[in-house]
Amino acid sequence: MSGNLQVWTIGYGNRSADKFLELLREHEIQVLVDVRSFPTSKIEHYKREALERWLPKHGIEYVWMGEELGGYRKGGYKKHMRTKLFRDGIRKLLQIAREKRTCIMCREINPKHCHRRFVSAYLEKKGVNVIHIIKKGQLNLSQILNNT
Repeated sequence: MSGNLQVWTIGYGNRSADKFLELLREHEIQVLVDVRSFPTSKIEHYKREALERWLPKHGIEYVWMGEELGGYRKGGYKKHMRTKLFRDGIRKLLQIAREKRTCIMCREINPKHCHRRFVSAYLEKKGVNVIHIIKKGQLNLSQILNNT
């Protein structure tokens, strides 16, 4: 269905805005999709209102999709994945990803500790290549393959 389509994921953790931006730039991300149900943070620059201001100044669009794809669901996230709201969110996410390099974002750096793991697995079943941005300088297999 989605052949050759890629979606990146990232968790902001306690990174500075500069380090976070550096990671997004390294992967040439054009759209950051926030999948937090509650798009706020103790770290000022990760609050939705701040992201909406500072990311576009650096050429990155910000889209909040916490309503459709956010975590913390009554009955658990796997149950939420069977809803029309979730499927509509995935459809919208894939539409964005077809047009621009797209990264979904939540708080946890390691996707194993975040609901991004469920979204990623769902995307992979649909044939999407999911790349987790964990640290600067990590190898990106698709870049290696494209440069040979």
